Amino acid sequence: MSSQGIVFNIQRFSIHDGPGIRTTVFLKGCNNRCVWCHNPESHEKKPELQYFPERCIGCGQCFSICANSVHAMVNGARVLKRDLCTNCGKCAEACYSGALEMAGRFMSADQVMEEVIKDKVYYDNSNGGVTFSGGEPLLQKDFLKELLFASKSQSIHTAVQTAGNYEWSILESLLHLIDFIMYDLKIYDYDKHVKYTGVGNTRILQNLKLLSETDKVFAVRTPVIADINDSPEEISKIAETIKGFPGLLYYELIPYHNLGASKYRHLGKEYIYNFSAPANEKLRLLANAASIHVKNVRC
Repeated sequence: MSSQGIVFNIQRFSIHDGPGIRTTVFLKGCNNRCVWCHNPESHEKKPELQYFPERCIGCGQCFSICANSVHAMVNGARVLKRDLCTNCGKCAEACYSGALEMAGRFMSADQVMEEVIKDKVYYDNSNGGVTFSGGEPLLQKDFLKELLFASKSQSIHTAVQTAGNYEWSILESLLHLIDFIMYDLKIYDYDKHVKYTGVGNTRILQNLKLLSETDKVFAVRTPVIADINDSPEEISKIAETIKGFPGLLYYELIPYHNLGASKYRHLGKEYIYNFSAPANEKLRLLANAASIHVKNVRC
């Protein structure tokens, strides 16, 4: 019987999440809290109610269907009492205009694979496949294992995006089903890593070292955020750490973007940071610093 997991997006015809044309399946739940995260809907391992006020037509359907009085008018303004919300999703189902939507839904592995298999002809013709991302997909390891097995059974190339913050045995148990790994190493300095991601990086670095001792092909990626990790010294330390790893295909510097800022508001959360993307000149400088240690640097 097909198991269930929680998925918050399935993105078809993706060209930035591994080789070729791919379908990216985003699994919900993450044990990091990077302050620049552009997918806040990935954080919690449960469905969450999103509200898009610009879409609301004032029909009142949500008021009548919610048993917990989550939707209310206060001093003439429509408010969402999120502390009363159980994330049952009934109001979103009844919303005519799409002002209410659920971030995340339970899906069976069979349901996910029905979507993945639709574009197999594109995978075959472009050396693409399926990528499992998040959040942190390894937090749903049993569901991920079933998805990986089903993909390999269909001769579909498999890739996983991960931040490496879990016991090594979890990733190790799935390696035989994974063709390519994109491993995020965000900050080298331990204290800065704690400050900006909410967790230390000791285990992340240890797992990356253990990965390098396997026969797996992988890439290491660093999101570059101005005034946090955009110094040549910081990037050089990361590049020096991964220098000589035999399975390393490339090291990628990913410039920050703020396209996810509005998502926080839709989830009733505050996005308090005002980060900026590094200039192209700065990215080239960082790439040059990394290339001293690593041959193939992308940005």
